[in-house]
Amino acid sequence: MNVVVRRLVAFIAALVLAVEAVGIVIINVVMGTVVKNQDMSLAGTDPAVMSKGTWALGGVSGVFLLLCAVLLVLAGVRDRAPGRVARIVLICCAVVHGVLGALTVGLVGWTAFAWMMVVLGLIVLALVAYGPQPEPKAEPEQSAAPAPA
Repeated sequence: MNVVVRRLVAFIAALVLAVEAVGIVIINVVMGTVVKNQDMSLAGTDPAVMSKGTWALGGVSGVFLLLCAVLLVLAGVRDRAPGRVARIVLICCAVVHGVLGALTVGLVGWTAFAWMMVVLGLIVLALVAYGPQPEPKAEPEQSAAPAPA
C-alpha cells in the first residue's frame, strides 16, 4: 500500500476516534446529569451511584478512544507499524466497535450501525496497511563463467 494512503488512513481514523471520544464523553455526562436530576432509581439502586458510574464510564471510554487516536497518529507520523502493545489496543478497539455496532442495529438504528462499521473499517484498514510488507524478490546471481559440466 502506498505511503500516502497509509498515512492518510491512519490520520483519518485518529480524527474519527477523537471526535467519537468527545461525543461519548458528552453523551455520558448528559445521561449522568439526567439520572442525577430526576432522582431515578432502578430496583433500589442509589441514583448518585448510577450517575457517578455513568460519568466514570464516559471518562474511561473517552480516554481509551483518545489513546487509540494517539496511537494511530504516531503510526501515521512515523510511517511505521504500531508496536505489539499498541496493536493489541487497536485490535481491542476494533472488536469493541464491532460488538457495539451489532448492538446498535436494534437499539439505535441503521445510521449508528453504519457509523460504527465505518470506524471499524478505518481501524482495521490502518492495522492492515501497516502489516508486514512483502520482501522484494532477489535476482539470481549470475556467475562470470559457466559452470563446468
